[in-house]
This record gives sequence, structure tokens and C-alpha cells, in this order.
Amino acid sequence: MVIGRAMITNFFIPELNNYDVQELWFQQDGATCHTARAIIDLLKDTFSDRLISRFGPVNWPPRSCDLTPLDYFLWVYVKSLVYADKPQTLDHLEDNIRRVIADIRPQMLGKVIENWTSRLDYIRASHGSPMPEIIFKM
Repeated sequence: MVIGRAMITNFFIPELNNYDVQELWFQQDGATCHTARAIIDLLKDTFSDRLISRFGPVNWPPRSCDLTPLDYFLWVYVKSLVYADKPQTLDHLEDNIRRVIADIRPQMLGKVIENWTSRLDYIRASHGSPMPEIIFKM
């Protein structure tokens, strides 16, 4: 929790000062380390009622691990490529992360967003029921 709080306090919030966050919503998953009281309080101070999180003003929807493109696409995609050559040092790992992120093309992100919006349409039409028929396309 100390690392998470320090990252939010020393990096994330100062970085947000470069943007107008009055309309910005913050969504985080329900991982225990993300929902410690100190972290939630810090995020509430920053985002007020625009925080989607367990124990936040707007509850993280149950069984919703794949609501955002970051969850269902980016982390899995990046991780698969970053670890492909089994980096043995932190520098090697960081280089791989930078390279993989830099190589993501706008066309790929367009497809990801297209898939995401079709998933949202499905959720709306099914009134939030489970999505077993959803196929994740690339």
C-alpha cells in the first residue's frame, strides 16, 4: 500500500495537474491492494464522486474484469510480447516495455475501441446480463 500511495501522491496526482480533471472519471478494479482505505480516500479527494471502485462512491460492477480495453486487451498483449524473450534484467524489461508500447499502431487501437463499443452495445441490449457470446476480435 505504501508504494501505491506514494505513486498516486508523487506521480499520478501531480501529472493530473496538467489536465482539466473536472469531468474525468477514474476507474480501478477491485484488487485488494487498490482498495485500501488510504488509497480510496486519496482517490476520493481527487475525483470526488467520479471514482468507480470497490468501496468508492460508484461501486465497481461485480464480475466486470473486462470492461475496459486496458483490462481485456492492452495488459495481456503487452505482457505477451514483453516477456517473449525472457528479460533477465530490469533494464532489459524496461526496454521491452518501451519498445512494445511504441510499436502499438493506431489501427490496432482503432480495432480495440471498435470491439469495445460493440461490447458496450451488447451489454446495454442485454441489460447487463453475462456475455458468453462475446468474441474478442483483433
